[in-house]
Amino acid sequence: MSNNNMKIRKCLFPAAGYGTRFLPATKAIPKEMLPVLTKPLLQYGVEEAISAQVETMAIVTGRGKRAIEDHFDISYELEHQIKGTSKEHYLTEIREVITNCTFSYTRQIEMKGLGHAIACGETLIGNEPFAVILADDLCDNEDGDSVLSQMISLYEKYKCSIVAVEEIPIKDSNKYGVIAGETIEENVIRVTNMVEKPEPEDAPSNLAIIGRYILTPDIFEIIKDTKAGRGGEIQITDALLTQAKQGKVIAYKFKGKRFDCGSVDGFVEATNYFYNKQK
Repeated sequence: MSNNNMKIRKCLFPAAGYGTRFLPATKAIPKEMLPVLTKPLLQYGVEEAISAQVETMAIVTGRGKRAIEDHFDISYELEHQIKGTSKEHYLTEIREVITNCTFSYTRQIEMKGLGHAIACGETLIGNEPFAVILADDLCDNEDGDSVLSQMISLYEKYKCSIVAVEEIPIKDSNKYGVIAGETIEENVIRVTNMVEKPEPEDAPSNLAIIGRYILTPDIFEIIKDTKAGRGGEIQITDALLTQAKQGKVIAYKFKGKRFDCGSVDGFVEATNYFYNKQK
């Protein structure tokens, strides 16, 4: 039975990766907890989900990630310590997040790729369509709705899986999943092909998938039947290709900016951008 007509109520955050490009900083701190200014990356992602009226956060963690659970919890000692002082307002934002959301957690025991991480979240998601945010892709849209809000509006029209895409220099194609397809309305493409990290000469286009997805619940069964692909990992791109061959995936060229905070360059760029934005 298809549950694709349900509203998007849950957002999955795969947060089990090691963050090796940020060693030694990520030796004991989850990469999702690295701060851009005073807020960890994962909190930006959760706030984006809230902006899209999604209030159930499902987080796939791994060993050494306890700081994530502690962050989205009340710290009674700290609250007591700064209550009534000029520093109390620093906790207002995170307190609102904790009050307005439900958080649930499961662990990815082995690192077997993004497809596998998403499959680990099935126990938290159940049989309904859901959003996925990769926290190290930090997105901002100054001129209107957040990227996830834009995608959920689109989902309500098409009722199928959606990937956010942006144009990239073709030389960078081997860092991304890359799509090809036919334009069906402005900035919306019906996907006919997608390839994980193709070399530039093999890339089907210059449209790369970034860390925002809406997935229909049949993706869980498809992932179970998906063999390990590039890098010996179970790739979400390969699972989505199965849906795309049935005409059930669209790509959306979103409005807004995206920073690759999985790289040091992107992280510094995001920090400068948000610093200048608040001035």
